[in-house]
Amino acid sequence: MYNRRAFPTKNLKIVQLSTDRVRRLTSSTLLFLTAGAMTLLGAGRLYAQQGSAEAGQAKSAVCAACHGADGNSAANAEWPSLAAQHAAYTVRQLEAYKDGQRPDPGMQGFAQSLTDEDMRDLAAFYATQPITVKGTDPELVERGQRIYRGGIAERGVAACIACHGPSGKGNPLAGYPRVSHQHSPYLATTLRAYRSGSRRSDAPLNQMMRNVAELLLDDEIEALASYMQGLN
Repeated sequence: MYNRRAFPTKNLKIVQLSTDRVRRLTSSTLLFLTAGAMTLLGAGRLYAQQGSAEAGQAKSAVCAACHGADGNSAANAEWPSLAAQHAAYTVRQLEAYKDGQRPDPGMQGFAQSLTDEDMRDLAAFYATQPITVKGTDPELVERGQRIYRGGIAERGVAACIACHGPSGKGNPLAGYPRVSHQHSPYLATTLRAYRSGSRRSDAPLNQMMRNVAELLLDDEIEALASYMQGLN
């Protein structure tokens, strides 16, 4: 948790850059600022077009058979829970199913039938649903925690906490999903799909997940998946 304090504004000054000063910026600096701005614009694109949770609930009836009426899939742990997932991320995954970056015969056919508005509405509905709390295998928690929080330095595996946060809630503005309380079997399957390259929905993030997952061993994936399932 972070302490919320009012940001002091009385000493702030509004600074305007003159045309001459802008021209003195180096081309490399301009490229850096442009790249950063484009990244934020891309990540925040969907926030400017938020869907309707009420409309999404009405449209979610067909999704309930696999993902549960409230987005907590209980029938099969291989199917992801959608409850409390960031809306922008859910939309991006539906788009990935639709364009083939995330191959799945069932989901691809369903996604093809959705309009952009449908995707935003469904995502908005699931984002409002509470999560069903899950646990972690006590035999795997130590190893999973070590990898999640510290990575594997000797093999260049980045720590998951850097993107998904200490409690697995992700970062919606950056496009990093919530992984806490997700089914362990689903998470393990997802990491293996990234490792094999069959899942490519991380393309907007410079295939970050594929680069990390290809360095993981099977037992490390199992430990990580179990640990993330129990994150709070």
